[in-house]
Amino acid sequence: MTFFEQQHQARQETRKLVLLFALAVIAIVVAVNLAMALLWIFKFGSHHGALRQYPKGFFEVNTLVTLLLIGGGTLIQTFNLRDGGDAVALMAGGRIVSPASGDLQERRLLNVVEEMALASGIACPKVYLLEHEDAINAFAAGYNQNEAVVAVTRGTLNRLTRDELQGVVGHEFSHILNGDMRLNIHLIGVLFGIQMIAGFGQQLMNVGRYWGGRDDKGPPWQLVLFLAGLVLFVVGYIGIFFGRLIKSAVSRQREFLADASAVQFTRNPEGIGGALRKIGGLTDGKKIGSQINHPNAEQLSHLFLGSVRPNLLDGWFATHPPLAERLKRIYGRSMSPLEAPELAVPYAASVERLPDLPFAVAGLAGAAVASAAVSPAGGLPTPSLEFGNSSGKAALTSQLNGAVHDPFAARAVVYALLLGEGAEREAQLALLKNETPQQAALTTFLAESIVQLPLSARLPLVDLATPALRQLAQPERDKMLALVDQLIAADSRITLAEFVLQTILARRLAPRSGRLVPVKFNKLSELDSDIAVLLSLVAHVAVPASHADAVGARLAAFLRGARVCPELNLAAQHYCDGAGLGFPRVRLALDHANQLAPLAKPQLVKALLAVADDGAALQITSADILRAICAGIEAPIPPAVAATYHAYPWQFDS
Repeated sequence: MTFFEQQHQARQETRKLVLLFALAVIAIVVAVNLAMALLWIFKFGSHHGALRQYPKGFFEVNTLVTLLLIGGGTLIQTFNLRDGGDAVALMAGGRIVSPASGDLQERRLLNVVEEMALASGIACPKVYLLEHEDAINAFAAGYNQNEAVVAVTRGTLNRLTRDELQGVVGHEFSHILNGDMRLNIHLIGVLFGIQMIAGFGQQLMNVGRYWGGRDDKGPPWQLVLFLAGLVLFVVGYIGIFFGRLIKSAVSRQREFLADASAVQFTRNPEGIGGALRKIGGLTDGKKIGSQINHPNAEQLSHLFLGSVRPNLLDGWFATHPPLAERLKRIYGRSMSPLEAPELAVPYAASVERLPDLPFAVAGLAGAAVASAAVSPAGGLPTPSLEFGNSSGKAALTSQLNGAVHDPFAARAVVYALLLGEGAEREAQLALLKNETPQQAALTTFLAESIVQLPLSARLPLVDLATPALRQLAQPERDKMLALVDQLIAADSRITLAEFVLQTILARRLAPRSGRLVPVKFNKLSELDSDIAVLLSLVAHVAVPASHADAVGARLAAFLRGARVCPELNLAAQHYCDGAGLGFPRVRLALDHANQLAPLAKPQLVKALLAVADDGAALQITSADILRAICAGIEAPIPPAVAATYHAYPWQFDS
């Protein structure tokens, strides 16, 4: 099942979520009205000898208050989670792991996450650590792949080998790439809302316990309020019941898929398999297994790799499949649990090359580009990031490797990628010196290392720098993006490389980059002019001006892509020449395409790839523009594009 099919399935699961939510609300409203009616009888029926008539609007008020509590709770929690993955990680008690961390275990985790991000062609996610959790568990969260976070427990770092940690991270990357995260955040808000009644009941119990009001009619109000709170607290557990039902309905099969994806990503069933076996060993031994002790654990339980609480309700109501069943699907046979002691050496000293990470399930092809080399001191391994193939490889210098992990220096990496030549360079450096002289000096220094890299390494460098850049406060991000615009405008024109970099940075760092983008267009035919612009743009990039018949070849490339989308009825007259491909028009086309329904996007990506594919090897310039468009519409890059970054035979600058 492809990435887009998974997103479509997630939308269908959302409809199921809406139905179950409606049933839960109806059940709670009925239960609250019944409880309030019985309390009314308890308070007034015995005193009058007969049931006093219910006040006018009695049941309507009960219903309205109940709906306000549920709806208000859902809206408040959804608003609290507007920042996506970061908000969820903080809600779980996580702390961000600095990209420049020197802790051996944290460095290992960051290296593994970077490898997965480079292999998949997406921005490297932020990494959070649940410091006080000794169990083995992890989750991924966010509204889209551009602002995803990956969080793991301290027990995961202490108890898993590198291969097992890689399997766990691969499992979480499946959730990132398969569209699970958005649904999971919606689920958090919904569950909070339907459990608000229990919280309101608890408050009423507290009022009843300490309130001193009295009257001479029937039982004292103190007792009535306490009983009302107790009843509502019990009724509120209808929300927990439905919460379990909803989570089991939408999450269990996706855990099977994520397990299978982790095996395909790493080509090593012992990775995720070993981690799950160790969870089983901890469950049988110390009874901690994958248990999370944070107060919000139950509310977030559907996000995690393993069950956060013992399954009191098995079968339909369990949030995760049984470990034995998950292991049997991974290995093809029953497997026994493993002991999970804390590792004496947190980082295994190995110089063997890591296995390839094909990302087959996500529709991505590409190899891992990192290998671990142990430092002379025998401690912290330093990743050697390689790009290209046997005809040319380049490793990141220690300066660049350090720069991409530091927020201040990561900005200089971005600026260095934009430096031109001659008068343009002098104008750009003058702008940087106005910012800070140190930034200009660092940019110039890093540019010397960047120029030694093949072109296929430049955008992956931005992927590595993204977590550090996201550590900047939003005003600092805005300031950086504004300076990027000024650097690009220094020569009064925008090149392909500048457009690509600007597009990717805006999608990842702009104020609303992590927010939910609603679907406004269900079919490609609703965006025919916008798609014509994007196809024309790729045609202009794929066919250089030096081509003997550039105009004819570009038109032929455009029509090649148009044939992939026959429902658009695009013809030669819809082709846009250079004058029709201004930056504002292309930006508008990208914004509209990002609002397409998930199942409409794969056809668009396929058409764009057809424009660039003339039967020869995909050029890096074509790969770059396709990568930028995919980032703009929040879609994974296709296999041919990923392969270009890992295996293109570039000649190295001398």
